[in-house]
Amino acid sequence: MSAIKITFQIAENPPKRLDKAIARDVPEAANLSRSRLARLIADGAVVVNGAVALDQKAKISEGDTIEITVDEAVETELVAEDIALDVIFEDAHLIVINKPVGMVVHPAPGSPSGTLVNALMHHCGESLSGIGGEKRPGIVHRIDKDTSGLLVVAKNDQAHHGLAKQFEKHTVERKYIALVYGAPDVMDPRLRGVKGIGFEGANILRISTMLGRSKNDRQKQAVSFSEGRHAITRARPLDLFGTPPQVALVECWLETGRTHQIRVHMAHAGHGLVGDQTYGGRRKLSHKALSEAARDAIAQFPRQALHAAVLGFKHPVTSEDLSFEAQLPADMAGLIASLG
Repeated sequence: MSAIKITFQIAENPPKRLDKAIARDVPEAANLSRSRLARLIADGAVVVNGAVALDQKAKISEGDTIEITVDEAVETELVAEDIALDVIFEDAHLIVINKPVGMVVHPAPGSPSGTLVNALMHHCGESLSGIGGEKRPGIVHRIDKDTSGLLVVAKNDQAHHGLAKQFEKHTVERKYIALVYGAPDVMDPRLRGVKGIGFEGANILRISTMLGRSKNDRQKQAVSFSEGRHAITRARPLDLFGTPPQVALVECWLETGRTHQIRVHMAHAGHGLVGDQTYGGRRKLSHKALSEAARDAIAQFPRQALHAAVLGFKHPVTSEDLSFEAQLPADMAGLIASLG
């Protein structure tokens, strides 16, 4: 197996720990993430001044010479499966997919096959040059199994590293279309009493909280104001259905990208997503405001009505500004049509 050696010196005023110092000073062209560097240290692939360094907390000094040996990417145990994909864009570095409803992004104990990653292993084949030492797709963000829409996936370390930085800095444009109960409205007095809720501009709902695992159900996320990770969601109504409004079509966009963020935040605002069995709940809809057919369509919708419609980012290799849009899937479009 061939390998490459990366040699550099520690610059002035380094962090005291080896792992933090090399993460700061490793040449950017190496495209080595902090987690990858940690694994390389553990594997004995990092040499400091001629001696192998296995302790991530080892002391480091300005001028120390670092040599990192990076082996060629190895084959992964992930299984390639011939599953049709809706490819929106693809080049040598990345691929943008319009994920269908029902597809899990990454294999897990409950979903070992049939995932987007399995499909990408087959579709991309030899164009996968390696992510973190393995020939596999580089997942930098995910959407839920029952959410449809756009995802970008890296084919190599350079693209993975560049995309991950953009997601970390919240510079990626992500817009979602959702159907929610009720209608977010700046004039709604109820919302003024909900912590973390505010409005901006022309009736743009802003939700700012912490998000973390629910203490009552570890499979769920929950709003907090004392622990978890900071999360900000904005939403604005695009269309209202019923008189008075019973359901709203909203556009949501993320400043952060936490697990189940839109679903949890909209439920916190009292506007849970239609069809969301985990956070949305069922609502009693007015017989006068909506037809029986519309009420039945809402009651029978089998998933959260959420679609990742817009994805924009800077190409991590060419620096070209890219933006993609995916039309609503048939089930959401049909539900909207039934609402009249």
